[in-house]
Amino acid sequence: MEEEVKLLGFWASNFVQRVIWALKLKGVEYDYIEEDISNKSELLLQYNPTHKKVPVLVHGGKPISESLIILEYIEETWPQTPLLPKDPYERALARFWIQFADEKIRTLGLFFASPTGGEKGEKAAKEAAEVLKILEERLGNDKFFGGETINMVDLAHGWLAYWFECIEIAVGLKLLEPNTLPRLHTWVQDFKQLPIIKESLPDYDRLLIHMKSVREKLLAMNL
Repeated sequence: MEEEVKLLGFWASNFVQRVIWALKLKGVEYDYIEEDISNKSELLLQYNPTHKKVPVLVHGGKPISESLIILEYIEETWPQTPLLPKDPYERALARFWIQFADEKIRTLGLFFASPTGGEKGEKAAKEAAEVLKILEERLGNDKFFGGETINMVDLAHGWLAYWFECIEIAVGLKLLEPNTLPRLHTWVQDFKQLPIIKESLPDYDRLLIHMKSVREKLLAMNL
């Protein structure tokens, strides 16, 4: 008998979506538990007392926190539909770009949290554009970061295919344009149209309202 799998998440979290995508790609059945991040449940505090945040994967009663660590756990626990290359060197490269996603998400987050225009806003936009340019070059002529099919690198950067558009609208500045980043723009369209990805995406209008609200709070905190 297979051990029970639960996922504690929040509907708008791109980090939670990474885990959902991985579980679905692997064909792993799980129970999803929606968390109110403004009023965290006792279950969440019990399973992730250190950071007190989602996602948390619970497998056979044992909790695993942090999205990239969860992705690694899923890959090792359910080997079907591999999300990392078998070749050690290619696997190491994939892990490099997976780590790049989390390191540079802070840079893109500054773009989200900075006022539009002005010295601070322009600096944040320039740094965000540089990150996107690196990803454009990394894609090369491949359809996905995983080649012809998606892998864990695509999942790590998957938020660019949906959440980043909401960020651009909230900020009032488009960076990921087809004329400047044609390969990355095409990847965005291809990634979010994959049935297993598309079916899990949150409602766009609801997400946009949420992102605008978060930005307003961040700007108010930085005043």
